[in-house]
Amino acid sequence: MSEAAEDIGHADPEPSPGALASSVRGLAQGLHSSLLAEQDRWFLWLPLFVGAGIGIYFALTVEPPVWLGIALAALSIAGVAVARWREHGLAPALAVAAVAVGFAAAEVETWAVAAPVLEHQTGRVNVQGRVVDVEPLPTGRRITLEPSRVGNLPPAFLPARIRITLRGGEGVAIPGEGVSMLAQLYPPSGPAMPGAYDFQRRAYFERLGAVGYAQGPLRPLADEPPAAWRLLVARLRAAMSERIMAALPGTTGGIAAAIITGETHAIPEADAQAFRDAGLAHILVIAGLHMGLVAGIAFFAVRAGLALVPWVALRFNTKKGAALAALLVTFGYMLLSGATVSSRRSFFMTTLVLLAILADRLSLSARALAWAALAIMLANPYAATTAGFQMSFAAVAGLVAFYETFRERIGSWYSDAGVARRWGLHLLAIVFTTVVSTVATTPFTVFHFNRYAVYSVAANIVAVPITGFWVLPWAMLSCALMPFGLERAALAPMGWGIDVIAEVARIVTSWPGAAQLVPSMPVWGLMLLGFGGFWLCAWRRRWRLIGLAPIAAGYLTLLLPQPPDVLIDGESHLMAVRAADGSYLVSNGERSRFAEDTWARRGAVGRGASWPQTGTSADGTLSCDREGCLYRASGRVVALELSPAALGEDCARADLLVTPVLARGECPGKPAIDRFDTWRNGSYAIWLGADDMTTESVRDWRGERPWVPPRGPDRRALSTAAAGRPAGPAP
Repeated sequence: MSEAAEDIGHADPEPSPGALASSVRGLAQGLHSSLLAEQDRWFLWLPLFVGAGIGIYFALTVEPPVWLGIALAALSIAGVAVARWREHGLAPALAVAAVAVGFAAAEVETWAVAAPVLEHQTGRVNVQGRVVDVEPLPTGRRITLEPSRVGNLPPAFLPARIRITLRGGEGVAIPGEGVSMLAQLYPPSGPAMPGAYDFQRRAYFERLGAVGYAQGPLRPLADEPPAAWRLLVARLRAAMSERIMAALPGTTGGIAAAIITGETHAIPEADAQAFRDAGLAHILVIAGLHMGLVAGIAFFAVRAGLALVPWVALRFNTKKGAALAALLVTFGYMLLSGATVSSRRSFFMTTLVLLAILADRLSLSARALAWAALAIMLANPYAATTAGFQMSFAAVAGLVAFYETFRERIGSWYSDAGVARRWGLHLLAIVFTTVVSTVATTPFTVFHFNRYAVYSVAANIVAVPITGFWVLPWAMLSCALMPFGLERAALAPMGWGIDVIAEVARIVTSWPGAAQLVPSMPVWGLMLLGFGGFWLCAWRRRWRLIGLAPIAAGYLTLLLPQPPDVLIDGESHLMAVRAADGSYLVSNGERSRFAEDTWARRGAVGRGASWPQTGTSADGTLSCDREGCLYRASGRVVALELSPAALGEDCARADLLVTPVLARGECPGKPAIDRFDTWRNGSYAIWLGADDMTTESVRDWRGERPWVPPRGPDRRALSTAAAGRPAGPAP
């Protein structure tokens, strides 16, 4: 920060108006001079503005006309041209244009991926289609089809893709082959409560129009599979995953498949949760750690091999040859991993580094990260809203900023260091990397998953070196040996390392308080944290410390959320009320583990007990009989009815009626949430207060968007529904 800005801290305790104005001018001049001094960093803000435009689009509750984003982008780009011609206001014009381009890109992607969505649950129907993906599960398989037939559904209303779970003995599916089966299908499910994870939106952008379970064996169709490269890659991934899990059964094989092919669904949930609670989930996701190590191993192995051939070493630049080989290896690894957001980001940055070696130029890591973010956001704007994208880029941005700041100091530690000191510094680097990446990703971990891994540094100190120096080299060797059927020779020692890492995860999660539940902060709190973190990472001068203010404000928003007092799932089968100790008492009706876990996690209270079938709860807030319950909190009474018989009796004494049956007009003048409301609006959250009662549904939170199923008499063509009678609640 400039001297003018720093001098403000030494102003008189009671400044006069003139002195105060002078101080403000001095601060403004200091900020302006710092801004001009860091013009080479302005480019780094471009992805932030593009992301802001994407965020604005997804925050809307009404779908804008498709021409709006394109028109705004065209006008703003014209404004950039005018600003450049006039040589004035170019930076603000570029910022506005970036926001408009991000908005337009998100709107165009939403329009481009639109596909039919199944509107209501089916019975057993005949499903025919071509397998495009196969995912191993702890028990069975999950396949994704491009259907050619679903029961009697007309071709114009067929979903683009269907995901079906095979529970075990239904048969073997191979990507690219046509299959037929009996299956029961469902529309993609909505959020378990307002603000929670929205699978319906994710399914919309994956063009996934239905999910379900096989009800009979797979039958192959006699047709010629196409030779599309995507299907060939999917077939290779599936075959490799099968061979890996055949050589390493159980959890070990599931983790090995995750590291090599990116297939994480074969890991048992208990072990996957242990990795998350220990802060080791990044080892299961192919990202910067894996891509960087694979590129490094390939680079040094090829260069060392070329150096052993004197005729080649004396005539060719082995460094460039090794860089080219590493580029090909990492490209293959990205395809093999399924080209996820994190692997694409890592491949893009690794490519820039390797291209810099080929061009004899230095690579600018911060710029490489910015280019990677821009490329992914413009190609797939929806990805910017996902936890994987946000955490991946936050971790790398934090590491780049940290090592840019302390590069010279760390370099001086390595100069003239002996072997023991170098190993100690390598261990210290792992600690630094873990701490920085954990701090950078914590806001997104808390927002999306409501969990914080307390002992992640301790777990990573052990697990990361094993992954880099043992597991990944054996993984690469197993891939090289697989065409010859010799992969077991490398997978066995790889499995030893995986077993050690898994044991580390189990030990760390057994420590007291290993994983802390944290309530969900508001979206604007996450925005404050993201902006402050970006400000801290983007600049080099001392004024970067200004970013600590919005970071502190963002964390303070964790104190604001108030968990709902009453929750109702989207099928009206499950209800929960908040007990005096903050936990949720859950109804004894049809249970939904996913909904219960989501409610408890977002309220940071853990899973509660079932409420009493008859009698009164221990805290006295809930009294039940066989017809229903009465819940009392904040001077309010909510009737939770299980049958129509109790509606009339509780009308007079309840402030709100909640029932899984149709109750239209049963209680005139009293607010009610019945089966029709949950069918139309999804899950409900209710906050009770002495002076008011706030009710919010999933539809209130999401609005009328293309991925939200139209319901009720005002249905519009926001998304293409499957043919058949209109869906609705059964009488």
